[in-house]
Amino acid sequence: MARVTRDSRVTVVVVTRDRLRTLQRSLPHHRGPVILLDNGSTDGTAGFVRRHHPHVRLVENGSNLGATARNVGVELARTPYVAFADDDSWWAPGALERAADLFDAHPRLALLGARVLVGPEQRLDPVSEAMRRSPLGVADDLPGPSVLGFLACGAVVRRDAFLEAGGFDDVVFFFGEEERLAMDLAARGWGLAYADDVVAHHHPSPPRDPAARQALAVRNALLTAVLRRPWPVVARRSLEALRQGRAGRRGLRDALPRLRRALARREELPAEVEHARRLLDGYIR
Repeated sequence: MARVTRDSRVTVVVVTRDRLRTLQRSLPHHRGPVILLDNGSTDGTAGFVRRHHPHVRLVENGSNLGATARNVGVELARTPYVAFADDDSWWAPGALERAADLFDAHPRLALLGARVLVGPEQRLDPVSEAMRRSPLGVADDLPGPSVLGFLACGAVVRRDAFLEAGGFDDVVFFFGEEERLAMDLAARGWGLAYADDVVAHHHPSPPRDPAARQALAVRNALLTAVLRRPWPVVARRSLEALRQGRAGRRGLRDALPRLRRALARREELPAEVEHARRLLDGYIR
């Protein structure tokens, strides 16, 4: 049973779809309040949650909303901060209390990226390592290195800032959905930072189809560039995709049906945010 703490300032928002066995392992680790978004599972997830975790607020979406299901959870949350988790991840004891303290102490902070430890061997996730070594420096009003990306399963957000930036979008839908949101938060003047002492655990299963996953990454990187980056960056990402062979070409092809929506929502970043993003991309040395 997920436990509820009376003074919690953080709601945990979990998204799942047909991963009951994985969820059975992760859900008991969460401290309340917890909101579980079920993206149309057909494996008995809803019944299991009702029987064994009655304190968890269950929302049955009826279909797969992808990453945008998290938006529903954030809107329903009644705490100032929201922590995301996947059905194969959870937060270490004390992590969310520490995150809330950092948000309380840093009013410009919109998103906190955690130290994500992978698997039973607790390997540091490469994204966490990159955030720890961010070349963007440490702003005086932020608690750690400034970042322009994050892992959704290891992020805590300020609820109002997340909603102001529009949350996750249905153009990218899923996988790599963090990049556009991070840039939009920064474009609105919010701060994003990494905190090494806020810890999340992630126990992912191996991808069933690595080539399909690579193609999805290519598709979403290109769509994100169309949404927010200058056209030379879009061209560069397209050329990089072509160099990735069959998976890259598939990703480019799969981006085409979503291209019109991406163009309709296109809005280039402020110069200072684009400069920071280029620095992280390695385009500026």
